[in-house]
Amino acid sequence: MDNIKAIERSIITNFRKPLWRRFIKGIQDYELIEPGDKIAVCISGGKDSMLLAKLLQELQRHGKFHFDLEFICMDPGYNPANRKLIEENAEKLGIPIQFYESDIFNVVHGIEKNPCYLCARMRRGFLYNRAQELGCNKIALGHHFSDVIETILMGMMYGAQVQTMMPKLHSKNFKGMELIRPMYLIHEEDIIAWAEKFNLKFLQCACRFTEESEARGEIEHTSKRAETKNLIKELRKINPKVEQNIFKSVENVNLKTIIAYTDWDESKKSFLDFYKEQD
Repeated sequence: MDNIKAIERSIITNFRKPLWRRFIKGIQDYELIEPGDKIAVCISGGKDSMLLAKLLQELQRHGKFHFDLEFICMDPGYNPANRKLIEENAEKLGIPIQFYESDIFNVVHGIEKNPCYLCARMRRGFLYNRAQELGCNKIALGHHFSDVIETILMGMMYGAQVQTMMPKLHSKNFKGMELIRPMYLIHEEDIIAWAEKFNLKFLQCACRFTEESEARGEIEHTSKRAETKNLIKELRKINPKVEQNIFKSVENVNLKTIIAYTDWDESKKSFLDFYKEQD
């Protein structure tokens, strides 16, 4: 219990500026949590979702208004050792996780094309469904600032599009449900520093595809996100502000300088649609 208290205190003392303040700023700037919300905190077993759970617990205790939390962890087919690690970390951190089972790893195992994409889509659907069963109106995921920057670059380099990971989204398939990302402004390096301070070891991606790739020594070479992460690391050597500048670029979009874009109604707009009007 003393260790749990020390971990909780560290969030608003030692890590107040890099974690707590950025967490609060993200919630306020993007209006992520409102009075009366019931939020399903989605626990994957990794460092990000575990820290998210602790941040939301602290906000629930010390915030200015009431909201409810449910801590849910879908077991998509973890091996026993990985399942045990999640359970032990939840106990160490004082997070009352509810587990529920699925067979997603079995379903995607053996699929050669985009298994990670299919796995993520299926897991998201299961999480929405479980959250709805629990009476939640929002699900919270542990994506952070570094994920946002990597997503922007990956979209440009591999998807030929300019887009970003949004701080919140309405669900298209689950009416009345929203997805929120409360750690939107928190940097991954600060999450790692927090975990290392308390010698916390968390689960990485534990699907069979990842385990088999790691066994062959291939995972770092096959992951586009890993490639993008390494690229950003190199760019930071030239410009320490490169991540902030990438983030600002999707806040400062000037439609007058864009060749084409997709509007809110999903219609495609071209600069030619407005060009003659400017004559």
